[in-house]
Amino acid sequence: MNYILNIETATKNCSVALAKEGQTIICKEIAEEGYSHAERLHVFIEEIIQEAGITFQDLKAIAVSQGPGSYTGLRIGVSAAKGLCFALNIPLIAVDTLQVLASQATISEGLIIPMLDARRMEVYSAIFNAKFEKQREIQAEVITENSFETIAETVYFVGDCADKCQSVLVKSNFVFLEEVKYPSAKEMSALSFSKFQNSEFEDVAYFEPYYLKDFMITTSKKVG
Repeated sequence: MNYILNIETATKNCSVALAKEGQTIICKEIAEEGYSHAERLHVFIEEIIQEAGITFQDLKAIAVSQGPGSYTGLRIGVSAAKGLCFALNIPLIAVDTLQVLASQATISEGLIIPMLDARRMEVYSAIFNAKFEKQREIQAEVITENSFETIAETVYFVGDCADKCQSVLVKSNFVFLEEVKYPSAKEMSALSFSKFQNSEFEDVAYFEPYYLKDFMITTSKKVG
């Protein structure tokens, strides 16, 4: 059996999921205002392995959310993932955080725009279609009333930016799915398994998260 442990710590949600053949079988997560990743992450990992009735040696790979997101959260998740890969001599898989977030929206048509809070009116965002195929690469941008104005299709916003963006993004084709707030490791399972099957692995020694540290103020590119 191909067991993959998925780790998602890019936001306030500390999330770990065990997948078998690309299907999530156990997930443990908690989203708290004060980041508890350092305390919770390894506890979740140990509990999941025990509850699944397997050993760490049964794992075929470790997948980690690569960012963008919280510097501290990403660092904790990647450090844990690397440590497990080194100790077990198994591959490291990196999964796009915004794709994980977008995967929680089930739509038949239109576009999904996952947004993670940066600061003030700044967000990290990307654009996906209903099949979760990326239509625009990740950007760090400042949201204004003109953001995404050229998109004629229905746009579904997900992420932790609803509170600050709903009063600005008011076009009739803009829909906020407020129940989809944070990325979760359970949505990583299919994505990481696909990469595992294609041997899309990272260099454990040199892999770094996608911090987007050099924030550049940009305007939304025209899509549509």
